[in-house]
Amino acid sequence: MEIGIIEREIHVDASPEIAYEVISSPEHIREWWNGAETDLSPTPGATAELAWGRGTAEPHIEQLTVVDAKPPRVFSFRWVYEGADVATPTNSLLVTFELIPSGAGTTVRLTESGWREKGWEAAVLEAAYTDHVNGWDIFMPSLGAYVTRLVSTP
Repeated sequence: MEIGIIEREIHVDASPEIAYEVISSPEHIREWWNGAETDLSPTPGATAELAWGRGTAEPHIEQLTVVDAKPPRVFSFRWVYEGADVATPTNSLLVTFELIPSGAGTTVRLTESGWREKGWEAAVLEAAYTDHVNGWDIFMPSLGAYVTRLVSTP
């Protein structure tokens, strides 16, 4: 299995300002990211939890740290740094959303990198990479569908 940077790109019929708000605001994240709860502040250096299934028998909670927040063009964060208090380039994955004006809408380009730097053994690396590939294959279309609903609702 070739493990590199995960890249996804979608076009949304909304301005970069709206797309940025959807990607970086807790009330919108919950809607497109499969019910993920967060108190995220889109400010460089801010930390937050991203939680699915909190209060259930099998919650999934990830710490994240905002790296870059340049509305309405770039939003990035580091996550998956279990066992560490601070995210670094060698202990976390970097997710970057680039928002590019395109006609009357926006191209949303996602990259997730840092896989090899984590130092995971091969089986753990492959499983985590596959999990994230599958996740982004669900969440990016969900992001697009949510933006469409949002801008078409009066």
